[in-house]
Amino acid sequence: MYNLTAVGYNGRDGPPKKILIAFSYTEQPSQEGGGKGLVHFPLPAPKKLFNYALLRIHFFHFGSQIEDSDMGISCDDVVLIQPGKTPDEPSVVTINCPDKAGLGCDLCRVILEFGLSITKGDFSTDGRWCYIVLWVVPTPNSRQVDWESLKTRLSSYCPSCAFPVYFNQQSTIPSPSPVYLLKFWYLDRKGLLHDVTKVLCELELVIQRVKAMPTPDGKVLDLFFVTDCMELLHTKQRRDDICEHLIAALGDYWITCELQLAGPEYESSQGCSSLAPAIADELFGYELSDSEACLQALSPDMRAREKASITVDNSLSPAHTLLHIECVDQKGLFYDILRTSKDYNIRIAHGRFSSNVEGFRKMDLFIQQTDGKKVVDPESQIALCSRLKEDMIHPVRVIIANRGPDTELLVANPVELSGKGRPRVFYDVTLALKVLGLFIFSAEIVRHSTPVRQWEVYRFRLDDSREFPLASSRARSKIVDRVRRTLMGR
Repeated sequence: MYNLTAVGYNGRDGPPKKILIAFSYTEQPSQEGGGKGLVHFPLPAPKKLFNYALLRIHFFHFGSQIEDSDMGISCDDVVLIQPGKTPDEPSVVTINCPDKAGLGCDLCRVILEFGLSITKGDFSTDGRWCYIVLWVVPTPNSRQVDWESLKTRLSSYCPSCAFPVYFNQQSTIPSPSPVYLLKFWYLDRKGLLHDVTKVLCELELVIQRVKAMPTPDGKVLDLFFVTDCMELLHTKQRRDDICEHLIAALGDYWITCELQLAGPEYESSQGCSSLAPAIADELFGYELSDSEACLQALSPDMRAREKASITVDNSLSPAHTLLHIECVDQKGLFYDILRTSKDYNIRIAHGRFSSNVEGFRKMDLFIQQTDGKKVVDPESQIALCSRLKEDMIHPVRVIIANRGPDTELLVANPVELSGKGRPRVFYDVTLALKVLGLFIFSAEIVRHSTPVRQWEVYRFRLDDSREFPLASSRARSKIVDRVRRTLMGR
């Protein structure tokens, strides 16, 4: 049977022009309904177990002529956020806007940038309009959330809310934000690099590249290439405000701070990394070794949880392929799944992410190819499932290797086809190293290309310590395990 619940409407004076309906399906058979102006979505056949569907219906009132200006919704209603009443209660984020390719991935990236974790989610689209509901909670060690700023950022990724819903929305690539160079001198101490990174994240700056260089006299020169989510770095007030926050955070350790538009030095920093072939094979190889030398694996208790299963079913819907996914829960999981789907040109028409149950998630995704057809080719199914499993189990790669006489921690994550990297990686790695009490001798972010895709690589040269002698394989394993746990929110 079908259970209908009106969740919103848009209209001026008189009858509503559009009614948004959430509707669920249970296995009890029901009669096919009809009705002028009702857009039908394919549903699973009766007696096929599919205990939910959150669908969005567009119902138009045909009693009067509808103007284009009436077909949109108020921009204030595109994103609605209901903060939780208590710190433990999830906040509810609702997005209601025209659809475009990759929108879900973009929205999940923003949520991850704000230090939030998605506890569950429901979404649906007919290719023209989408309706998304996400329940979010702050991740450990995250800053206090500025909900108005989050709403503004999420709204900026939504297509124009005044666009008529009966036209297909095309994906548009926004012009890239200008890159600025933050040049920062300070007296060195353990954990200071993370303190700087924390301030930049709180100020909604995205770190594109980093080069941290110590000097023999105990000083450090940090070169942060950043973009501004608020698009205000061209103003002197915004630049001065950033420097003031950094100076306040560093106190007596601060020496100088400069912020200016990046020049040729940024272009030169975007070259390919010079990783040794053996290290590149270890870091990017698909078959991840269980040997102690590889150090990709977690501690034994975590290794047992590193599993993922994907079931492909083309029998439940005449128009969609169902992916049933079960995997361990981790920070950024929904972003990783939607990023992979976006890169493979897969459109997710309907989906639900269930709540965490004993550390595991279950997800059902009804997908189509860009031509509107199901994924029926066996090779295409295998390729998609293999990439999804790889990105769910190992969304980041973490190893420790020797670099001449030095010891280097390397962290790598895939880059979206749009060129964007995974949010907050530098923040999480520097936090983990600060908690461990390890001194970062130097750090940089580079790009590395393999025959399959491009990676963002974070390189940290570490100093030896009494608690973590870097010549010890056991100490290296502990460092890798702590860094990866922090990245995955465990």
